[in-house]
Amino acid sequence: MAELSNQLMAVTVLAYLAAMVCYAAEYAFGDKSHIGRAATRQLVGAGAPVAEAPPAVVEPPKRDRGVLLGRIGVGLNGLAFALHLGTVTTRGIAAGRMPWGNMYEFILAVTLVGSAVWLGVLTRKPAIRHLGLFVALTLVVLLGAAGLIAYTPVGPLVPALQSYWFYIHVTTIILSSGIFLVGAVPAAMFLIRSGYDQGRRSFPYTLGAKVPAAASLERLTFRMHAFAFPLFTFGALIAGPLWAEASWGRYWGWDPKETWAFISWIVYACYLHARATPSIKRTTATWIALVGFATMLMNLFGVNLFFEGLHSYANAGDN
Repeated sequence: MAELSNQLMAVTVLAYLAAMVCYAAEYAFGDKSHIGRAATRQLVGAGAPVAEAPPAVVEPPKRDRGVLLGRIGVGLNGLAFALHLGTVTTRGIAAGRMPWGNMYEFILAVTLVGSAVWLGVLTRKPAIRHLGLFVALTLVVLLGAAGLIAYTPVGPLVPALQSYWFYIHVTTIILSSGIFLVGAVPAAMFLIRSGYDQGRRSFPYTLGAKVPAAASLERLTFRMHAFAFPLFTFGALIAGPLWAEASWGRYWGWDPKETWAFISWIVYACYLHARATPSIKRTTATWIALVGFATMLMNLFGVNLFFEGLHSYANAGDN
């Protein structure tokens, strides 16, 4: 089962990569894309004849190949999610426990949640499909990092994790982190789209030509964060300290991971406060949200790889 999980992991990354390519093809080369519109303008500007069809002839509407590619991308995204789920499931069967006992497994679980959330949002809001390019890119990068720098062979939990609090604390952190991951994508694209709407045409603002309207992206960003924040609060500041007291006899000790989790909580709380304050610009609030995601990445990679502490289980356990 462990070997099957590893093989499924490789196929999962390839499936997400294929979905990303299809999303990118729709984004760049669809008839309704920014590049497609530019090509049409060049043809007309070059003096291409525009013949009027006879009144009796009704031509069927031209099919946008980019839309077809985008739909294929969604299908591949769904296939990648199924393979991803198989990767996590077989890993859990091989280990004989819940499959998020180390950094590698934690990344697998967080990205699985992120993929599920994205597909759920896409089902309700098909118009935001162009964001799939950036969601798939994020998933490929994180899964690639998991395989290259965080892979850990299947093994039992370290003694510090052998508690029922493991299921409560880590599960809620995984769920909230996966939602924050998806929320960071429309946050970044909102800032890019806002710059594009203000007339900026340099990279990366040109990417904003094809994404949904800035207001729609900002609302999606807020909803994602508003949903994830209570989960993160419970996991990091309630379940975590209770587990720490049961394991180490104290609720809080400013361990590096505890410290960075608290920093993340503060930053996300500041984002929600800024978002609710009329005098603060939405762009400013959104920048705070992205800083929050950066602190989450620091807590995941930096603390596990470069700091020593009670939570340092990069190769053996914990997240």
